[in-house]
Amino acid sequence: MSDIPDRLPTTCPSCSPELETVHEVLSPGGGSITVRCSECNHVHKIQPEPDREVTLDVVVSQDGESFTANVTTPEDETIETGDEFILETDEVLSTVRVTSIELPEQRRREAAAAEDVETVWTREVDNVSVDVTVHPQDGSHDDSRSITVYVPGDYEFEVGTVETFGDDEFEIDAFVVRDDASGYERDRNELEGDIVLAKDAQRVYAYDETTTAWSAW
Repeated sequence: MSDIPDRLPTTCPSCSPELETVHEVLSPGGGSITVRCSECNHVHKIQPEPDREVTLDVVVSQDGESFTANVTTPEDETIETGDEFILETDEVLSTVRVTSIELPEQRRREAAAAEDVETVWTREVDNVSVDVTVHPQDGSHDDSRSITVYVPGDYEFEVGTVETFGDDEFEIDAFVVRDDASGYERDRNELEGDIVLAKDAQRVYAYDETTTAWSAW
């Protein structure tokens, strides 16, 4: 168990069978822990205490629909907005991202210990839909149109690149990052070369490239 500290308090059968004393951990692996008493140097084995766990309700949103599942986690585990974890049930196996944490009495938090959480709100990020606003080549926004593309969550949209989805071809101009995404400079999302993962994109803006270039002939 990698999370076992170098020293821990426990009773010693040799010098302190009733009261805990500090023990040095000699061997943390396996089903038991080998320790040495700091008072009398007696070496003995102890059984690690199992982590106390709680079961949480998880609401998963996917393309406008949602379903509820349950996950079990250590009660002292900290859950934060933006965390991603694999949700495995009889019906689904997918990666989800925490979008909101609900405590009793409908209180919302950005982070909380699992034992205090009532519901974890998430969205699926393995495969996602991304809304793209496509402007005409002349820069006019009056005839802009909105399309939705379906891509893996780690698909990259890069400002300045041309994308083709079916009959739609467009050049990426800018993007808006979701509130639950991290690692982005939110005031810097429209410079050539800026990249957003599909699962982090709230919306992508682009210019239409499907129109055939004009010719004087």
